[in-house]
Amino acid sequence: MAGETERRKLDHIRICLERDVEARGVSTWLEHVWLVHSAVPAAEYGQVDLRVRFLGHELAAPLMVSAITGGAREAESINAAIAEAVEELGLGMGVGSQRAALERPELARTFRVARERAPTAFLVANIGYSEVAHGLPLEALERLVAMIEADALAVHLNPLQEVVQAEGRPGGPPFLERLAELADRLSVPVIAKEVGCGISAEVARALEASGVAAIDVAGAGGTSWAAVEHYRALEAGDALRARLGQTFWDWGIPTAASILEAKSATELPLIASGGIRTGLDVAKCLALGADMAAMALPVLRAAVRGPGAVKELLRAVVEELRVATFLSGCRSVAELARAPVVLTGPLAEWAKARNLKARGREKEGTGARG
Repeated sequence: MAGETERRKLDHIRICLERDVEARGVSTWLEHVWLVHSAVPAAEYGQVDLRVRFLGHELAAPLMVSAITGGAREAESINAAIAEAVEELGLGMGVGSQRAALERPELARTFRVARERAPTAFLVANIGYSEVAHGLPLEALERLVAMIEADALAVHLNPLQEVVQAEGRPGGPPFLERLAELADRLSVPVIAKEVGCGISAEVARALEASGVAAIDVAGAGGTSWAAVEHYRALEAGDALRARLGQTFWDWGIPTAASILEAKSATELPLIASGGIRTGLDVAKCLALGADMAAMALPVLRAAVRGPGAVKELLRAVVEELRVATFLSGCRSVAELARAPVVLTGPLAEWAKARNLKARGREKEGTGARG
């Protein structure tokens, strides 16, 4: 019989596949980011270089599949399909929270399959901030890393989900003390990762001070975990939590704004996620200052159809990124960090109100920079 955590993982997969769980009243704000077209490209199309190094690992393109699942038997085939795709394409992958495997070791295979199918890919282990805040021992965290021979460990920051979720354990300030200890002593780099509400400049500074190696901003505009927990609460007959999920469905910092927030406050490498749907989205994130981008929901919906569907999706996203890089007059994705970009609408207003300045660039009051 499935345990409580395993049942919750199954709920999450089912709801994400069957329900509308994306943001409704807010977008990523990437539509307010304009790359400036170059009618005279700087390189032959086929020579555009998408390769990057991230946390010591070389990837064929600055793209990874964000943490999705694991911890339920049905999740094994999903992780296997994703892993096979990222291995072939030279990309990266994160697994879902591994807490279930600590509670029930027989579920470790639902995560371990990722390394079996992707022996050379950049893989990221995963645990929640609540577990860290409540004292999960370093030895247990090392087991999670060893479980998939991970290249890094993501600690996901999901305070909104923890509040709405019936089983949640919202943490608090002691988390940063534990995170600092973890970042100092763990055998692999630690990535601090939001799950859809974004990272502010203030939090980015605190995370950098704690010693994490990178930040995944995971802004608003994509999957809403308040929405996912809203549906779970409805099914359980929990009217209060269903209402909380409904009220806070669109809570957070839009992805584009969150990149600017984190980039203005820290020197850390950034992963942009939260509503990333195309290679053009990826290019815009890189132009704003991100080092990598990550996708989840579209990949989940492809993965249930098998590795071929995942490869088809990811190949298309990579090719879109190549086109955007080429048309922006760049020879490589590294050059996108210096490409001209214009910010408009609410994103420009946010940047002005928050006085955000990305490292190495001055932002004019209009929100245009280049």
